[in-house]
Amino acid sequence: MPTYIALLRAVNVGGTGKLPMTELKAMCVAEGFASVQTYIASGNVVFDSKWPAAKVKVALEKRLQAYAGRPVGVVIRTAEELAAVLKANPFPKAPLNWTVAIFLDDAPPADALAAVKGQQDEEVRLGKREIYVAYGAGMGRSKLRIPAAANGTARNINTIAKLVELASRG
Repeated sequence: MPTYIALLRAVNVGGTGKLPMTELKAMCVAEGFASVQTYIASGNVVFDSKWPAAKVKVALEKRLQAYAGRPVGVVIRTAEELAAVLKANPFPKAPLNWTVAIFLDDAPPADALAAVKGQQDEEVRLGKREIYVAYGAGMGRSKLRIPAAANGTARNINTIAKLVELASRG
């Protein structure tokens, strides 16, 4: 049975989309997912399901919309895919907490880097279904805008590493 990681968009960040992780875990269990574990309060959940990724995404988004009263974006990766994202980090010497992967449902458009605005000391690279960003001076002062990332959800490398660890629980 595959192990999946669901990354929710705009949950418990900056006061938006309040969702207790106990509720997220309960939704996953009610959906029939097994070995459910959440990680930190920003909408990360690791679980096993016999369903294909597309069906998992639809089921979880439906439950979340019923709970929140509005659509909540969900990006799904298998344990193997998430491990590959971690391994492919193009900025291994950058601070892990200032380096993120922005997870997308599909591959970023080939011209995604040309559309970036407000870039200062940040470095941006495209991945398979991710956009990697190393924030030179940190995220707090960044004016970086990546139109291709508008419907994505970002996680820093430390969080990705922890989720990979949780997903490889044997």
